[in-house]
Formats: sequence, C-alpha cells, structure tokens
Amino acid sequence: MLSLQEISDRMEIADLIHRYAQIIDSKEFDLLREDVFCEDAFIDYSVFGGSKGNLETTIEFLHRAMKLFPNTQHLNANIQIQLDGDRATGRVMCLNPQEMKLRDQKEHLFFCGFWYVDEYRRTEKGWRIAKRVEEKSFVFNAPDFMSD
Repeated sequence: MLSLQEISDRMEIADLIHRYAQIIDSKEFDLLREDVFCEDAFIDYSVFGGSKGNLETTIEFLHRAMKLFPNTQHLNANIQIQLDGDRATGRVMCLNPQEMKLRDQKEHLFFCGFWYVDEYRRTEKGWRIAKRVEEKSFVFNAPDFMSD
C-alpha cells in the first residue's frame, strides 16, 4: 500500500509532467528553467533530430525549432513512476500532433508517438526533471522532407 507521502509525490510528478506539456505547447520555453527542470538537467531530443544537452541548449533549440509548428499538443498517458526517496524514475507515453505550414503555405498535420524516459529529483522548489530522453515509437503523416 502506498503511503500518503508516496501518493503526494506521484501526484506532484504527474503535475510536473503536465506542466512541461503546457509550457511546450504554449511556447513559453523560458518557464522550463523555473517550473520544470533542475538547473543541471540533461535533455535528449535527438531521436527526432533535436538537441541533446543541458537546459540552456534545450531552451535555445526550442525557441528556434518550434517556430515551425504553430500548433502542437503533447498528450501524456501511461505515466509510470518509481519512487526512491528524493529521486524517482518515470516512463511517460506521449502522442504529439503537430501542425506546420509547408513551403506552398498549406497546413500539414502529422503525429509523433514516443515515450519520455525520465529521472526526477526533489528540490527545494519541489519535484523537477533531472534527465529526459525521448524514445521514438512512430511518426505518422510526416512531410516528405522529414521521412526516414
């Protein structure tokens, strides 16, 4: 049976996961510093051709890359969390529909399916993501120039 502290920790981490998605979809990337990641976080988006590195590298990448996608949704499900005191690990499923304008100015909608493989740490500000690595599942309806 879970203790009240374990239930609270799981709920706080789930809120953190959803806060991340909200920040990404609203394109308020600078909030990742204060609301989501540890200062020394490692983030790896390279499975889809993105950045791999520290928090500042990630935020710079997001400011550049996400301009291509006026509308996105990061839909999280199957949140699996394993607690270990002030640390935890997690695996989070994400379905990510993204809209972009192609060179002919037509809107194009495609979907990415992946998992976040995470490490979390309890800090003075609450739970934060210490490490996040995307693990690819699929891409559906990608524009021709993005195909494997």
